[in-house]
Order: sequence, then structure tokens, then C-alpha cells
Amino acid sequence: MTRIDLVDPDRITDQRAETLSEIKGAFGLVPNMFRAVANSPAALTSMWSQFAALGTGTLGAKLGEQIAVAIADRNRCDYCLSAHTMLGKKAGATTEEMTTAQTGHSTDPRTDAVLKLATALVDHRGRLGDTDLQSARDAGLTQEEIVETVAHVALNVFTNYINVALEVPVDFKPIPLTR
Repeated sequence: MTRIDLVDPDRITDQRAETLSEIKGAFGLVPNMFRAVANSPAALTSMWSQFAALGTGTLGAKLGEQIAVAIADRNRCDYCLSAHTMLGKKAGATTEEMTTAQTGHSTDPRTDAVLKLATALVDHRGRLGDTDLQSARDAGLTQEEIVETVAHVALNVFTNYINVALEVPVDFKPIPLTR
């Protein structure tokens, strides 16, 4: 049971209504996470804007979803793991790619480098060592990709904390955590 009310999109008329309408257009429904976040118009605007901005980034949708499942597993967020596994498949990832990403790895060298950087950020609470960054650079990641990876991690930690702290009910096919 959720620890916070889930906003009913059909019962609001302020600025949140427009944002939730955009979200419904993207998903076909308003997922529970956004209904929980909608208790704060500022938080809702922030979260949705971050998703929109990173959706146009250089890493691409598929890799963004792979980052999301790796971070969700690290933070034990079953909501985000379930949602982003589904979104990753919609973005072209195979079940195997999403399962492997959940562990923070990939058979693709570039993807593996991004996932290692992303999981190091979470594991070390942002305090990367010089070797973490050098490994990312040695794998060919650009400065833009490194910064964008940090941004993806920050957004996913935000969504993970919302869902875990507030016990938002999962409204996607459940995917088991590995950690």
C-alpha cells in the first residue's frame, strides 16, 4: 500500500493536469509513479522535464533504459525495474540485454562502459575514482556521454527514491530484483 495519495488526473485542473495529460499520451495511461509525484507540481515538472531532455540525448533510449534497470536493481526499486524493463524492450532491447543490464553489464563494449560508470556512481555515491573515469575514457566514451551518464543516474536515483520511500504500487509486469 502506498504511503502517499496517488493524484487522480481526472480530478485536477491546475498545471499538473497538462503534464499528466502529456504523460498519458506517452504511456497510454498515467503510471502510479507520476500520480505520486504529482502531489508536488514542482517535482512533477522536474521529473517529466528530465525524462524529456535525456530522451533527446546522445546515449539514446535503449541505453537510457539499460542504465535505468542497472540503477533500479542497485537501489532495490522493483517499480523502476519493472517499468524500465518494459520500456527498454519498446526501445529495441532484447530480454537478454535487459537482464544483463540489470546486473550492470553488457556484451556491447560501449554499453558495458556506460553501465560500469553508472553503477560505480551509485555504489560510490557519486565519488568516482580516477580509474572509473579513465576506464570510461579508455572505452571511448566522450565527455558528453560521461556527463549524460551522470544525469541519467541522478534522474533514476530520484525516481527510485520516490518509489521505494513512498511504496508506490507497481503497475507494470513485475521483474524480480537480483540484489
